Amino acid sequence: METLLSHSFDYLSSHDPTKIRKGLRQVEGLLAQICLSRTPQTAAEKRRSAILLSSAPSTSPPKQLSDLKDDPAFRDFFKLQQGFQWNVAMRLIACLERLMGRGSNGQNDLLIISTLDLLQGILLLHPPSRCLFSHDINMNILLDLLDPTLPPALQSTTLLVLVTALLSHPSNTRTFESQDGLFTITSLFKSRATARDVKLKLVEFLYFYLMPETPKSQLMSASVPNTAVLGVGGGGRGGGGGLQRRESKIARMGAEMGIGGGFGKRKVETYAGENVAVDNAGSGDGQEETRTTEEKQGLLGKYLNNVEDLVEDLRETQPFGTVVG
Repeated sequence: METLLSHSFDYLSSHDPTKIRKGLRQVEGLLAQICLSRTPQTAAEKRRSAILLSSAPSTSPPKQLSDLKDDPAFRDFFKLQQGFQWNVAMRLIACLERLMGRGSNGQNDLLIISTLDLLQGILLLHPPSRCLFSHDINMNILLDLLDPTLPPALQSTTLLVLVTALLSHPSNTRTFESQDGLFTITSLFKSRATARDVKLKLVEFLYFYLMPETPKSQLMSASVPNTAVLGVGGGGRGGGGGLQRRESKIARMGAEMGIGGGFGKRKVETYAGENVAVDNAGSGDGQEETRTTEEKQGLLGKYLNNVEDLVEDLRETQPFGTVVG
């Protein structure tokens, strides 16, 4: 696995679009093997599979989240992501930054979208990598990709990555706010040039943002509605259907730890029943600042009118479950 990642990282660091595309495909192939590989079967299940295969083409069904945590390949991959050298999210972010420097054109936009798709997948499979977006420079990369002049497909994909980056990480949300993220989101929403499907995703994002927050330490030690993985219209980049949040089973299996040096102070917390080192970047007193729906409503109200209607609708429809009081 290390050899494959090494070759992929070499391609991702290239300035040749063909090599970058090859690196992205290699990473995608690795993730596909982890997520789609077959789980061990009993003798009865093997016989049942043989009967099914005689009448249907061979397919590899996606694994359930509960299966992934027991898969040796996934556990090896997860452990590799804990270190600086093999962390895929860091390489994808660096690749994004280089691609953005080339401007917007058809081929380059497709590479950016592919990179964003993989980044979202990595952030879901390895939640600790989301800590990277507690840093201004990484958050600004996503916000720059929400420029009104960029293609709608790129904006929509960026919104999915942004939600995943903020998911269950209040410190990332504080970085988003401090870097004028609310201004960026509302400006894109107000722009007449913004495509309708992008505006729908922006509304979904605002609902997501207005949810009350729970500190990571509580998310790691207990099952709560605000610990989640993201599903949007079946997981595709063009799907609708809204954000759907459910308990993350993957998030329990590893430590919410910093990736490499320079990620802030570290402390020990109980995570899935074990004492682990976790990242405490950007928090001087070791406490993570969380905000309620009412506090977020006040912040969002500086840029958008009738935010109270959004909150009322959120409480009535409860698109993410009964977590808004």
